[in-house]
Parts: sequence; C-alpha cells; structure tokens
Amino acid sequence: MDSDTFDILRSTVRRFVEERLIPAEDRVEHDDAVPEDIIADMRNLGLFGLSVPEAYGGIGLSMSEEAAIVRELTRASVVFRSVIGTTVGIGSQGIVIDGTDEQKQQWLPRLAAGEAVASFALTEPGSGSDAASLKTVAVRDGDHYRITGTKRYITNAPRADVFTLMARSEPEIKGAHGVSAFIVPATTPGITLGKIDKKMGQKGSQTCDVIFDDCRVPANAIIGGKPGQGFKTAMKVLDRGRIHIGAVALGMSDRLIEMSLRYAMDRNQFGQSISNFQLVQAMLADSKTEALAIEALLESVAGKFDRGEPVSLEAAALKYFSSEAVGRIADRAVQVHGGAGYMTEYKVERFYRDIRLLRIYEGTSQIQQLIIAREMIRAERQ
Repeated sequence: MDSDTFDILRSTVRRFVEERLIPAEDRVEHDDAVPEDIIADMRNLGLFGLSVPEAYGGIGLSMSEEAAIVRELTRASVVFRSVIGTTVGIGSQGIVIDGTDEQKQQWLPRLAAGEAVASFALTEPGSGSDAASLKTVAVRDGDHYRITGTKRYITNAPRADVFTLMARSEPEIKGAHGVSAFIVPATTPGITLGKIDKKMGQKGSQTCDVIFDDCRVPANAIIGGKPGQGFKTAMKVLDRGRIHIGAVALGMSDRLIEMSLRYAMDRNQFGQSISNFQLVQAMLADSKTEALAIEALLESVAGKFDRGEPVSLEAAALKYFSSEAVGRIADRAVQVHGGAGYMTEYKVERFYRDIRLLRIYEGTSQIQQLIIAREMIRAERQ
C-alpha cells in the first residue's frame, strides 16, 4: 500500500477508535459482548481483511503496516481487536501461506469481507503448547475424515463460521508431525459449543469449548491437501502472530500512559498536582521508557519480517518482552491512580485485568523463553 493511502487508513482507524470504540467500552464490559453495529462498522472499514492479499479482496498490509493499525485499534479495549484477531491471524494466514488455490478462492474473499469469521481450534483440556499431547483425532474414511475431540478456550467460537482445526490424522507418527490442519465449517454436523467462559477480564471477547463428535469432512479440507503438515503451517504464521501481539501490547501501553499522565496532572494532593511528585514522575518515566522499548523492538522485528529475514528468535523476544512490560505499565497505572485505580469507574482497573492474558495466550512467556534460548543454542552450534 502506498504511504498516502496507508496514512488515510490509519487516520480513519484512529477516528473510529476515538469516536466509536472508546465511548462503547463500558457497554461492552457490562454486556460481555461487542455490539453488532460496531462489528458491522469494523467490517465496512475492511479490518477483517488487513492481512489478506488484495487479490482475494483484502487490504494486504505488510507486517509493519498491520502492526501500526493494531496499535491504533488497541488504544481502545483489547476486546475490539479480538473480534478480528482470529480471522486476521491464523484463521486466514494458514490458508494464505499453505492453502490450495481452491481453498484460497473459497475462503479468503469471505474472510477478508468479514462475511465469515474464522476461529483457531488447537488448545484442548489436556494440551496447549504440548503438541504431542493432542487428543483430537481425524480418522480416514474413504475420501473423508471423521473428527472427534474437544477444544478449549476457543476465541470467537460462538460467532465462528469456520474453524481451523488441529487434529491427529497420522496415528503412526508420534508428536506434532502426525497432526493436520483442517478447515471445518461451523455448520458441520456433530459440532456443539460449550457454555461461554467466565473470565477474569477481556469481557466481550467470547470463548468456549468446541466439541467435535464424529464430524465428517472431506479429505480436501486439509490445508494444502497434505496430511501431517498442520504444525508446520502453524509455525509459519506464529512469527506474524507474535509480532501482532507486540503491537497489541504497545497500543494498550499508549492508552495506559495517556490515562496515567492525565490523572497525575489533574489530581491534587498537599496543595499541588501529584505530577510534581518525583516518585510519581519516576513511575511515569519508567512506563514511557518501556513503551519506547516495545516500539523500537516492534519496528525492528516487523521490518525484518517484511524483508523476508528469519525472525523466530526476535518475534518470541518481542512477544515475551512486550507482554511482560505492558503488565508492569498497567500495574504502575493503577498505582498512579491510587485508590481510584482499584475502582471500576476508572478504566485502568479494567486494562489491568485485560492485559494479564497477553502473557498466556499464543504461547506463554515461558514458552517464548524456551524458543529464544533454543534459537540461541541452535545458532551457536552452526
């Protein structure tokens, strides 16, 4: 996208955040749902197609451009981003990277237009990052597979039109190499949903169990048509996903620092603004410094990704540092607000709860540490 067009898009999203999303935050928190009219506006802005190539009706942003838009979007409650997150991420990118021409033509235009919402079904009651423990099975039956298993904490499952599902299709192959990625329409007979989860935060972002009971899907539902390639496909999109989370953390940091600074300048104690107190200034300074560090790392890693350079170590480091740093920024924001920061009337309390999930989903901080160390060791041995 040329720079002038991108600047217009970014300005449009910024106005949308200020005029539509931030004013709706309290309603979303109360109702535990994003209003349909806002989802329609997001669809009309093309936000569901940020990462889908223009040839399939998407906007086709680079990683750096996507990060900039996500940063703007997550100045508002992160649950608005979650509406598009699973579709923009692995819900579309697995098909973009490894899908057959037929799969791309069938799904990408619908995903880009927001006509279909994609959900990623990997986590199970007994497994998350441990691919070797995956219990959902896909048994070959002629030119079809029969899928049975339960997926847990599946974001957007209640509104999903299609699931990108990881299932063990090659029983003779142990571990992740026996897993395939299937495209499974939500209307497939045998799919049922569990009750919507009650979470610590991120109300409005709906998750639940998805139960697959002898679901019959055609063999050509495997992404790329090649059994046993599911986790290879997932690994190809994980770097992009981790960079995306870095942008989420930065956008939330921007909002928290903005709220903290405004409150510190408006709040008076001992006859003066608390922004004059050096220990308050120290908290503001620490938060700004960490946000600048996230920004610098984000721009570096996204730039390398766009140039086609390997970024597995750097993307893991970005996800690890940014999710931990925004947690510290949120904690300081509550502290700057004092007693008010513990009250629901002030939104820092909500951000504090919402942010905690960033250190868990799409690979915990501990998983990122393992990736970073393993990449370092691998590089040293070469």
